[in-house]
Amino acid sequence: MTTHSHNFVETYDGLVGFGADRNTDENTVIYYLQKFSDDRLMKTIIKRLPDKDLSEIFLLITRLLKNHLTSSEYHKIFLKCDVDVAGACVSGG
Repeated sequence: MTTHSHNFVETYDGLVGFGADRNTDENTVIYYLQKFSDDRLMKTIIKRLPDKDLSEIFLLITRLLKNHLTSSEYHKIFLKCDVDVAGACVSGG
């Protein structure tokens, strides 16, 4: 069984566009993020990104995770690991 999934982009058949309503905006962001993180696309684009773009992407994702997930959610959902008493990942990822 794989650890990560991108099922939404495979099954979503609604509008992909931004600004219509909150639900469509949410679905569009999920769709775009899953398309953007595709292995083939990342392999193609990653070396073309200047350092500034790499930094912006990393800092944006880090800020969103920090602001919208608890520590437990961050470890379980994002890192996909269990945490020991010292707060270190002990499995998964």
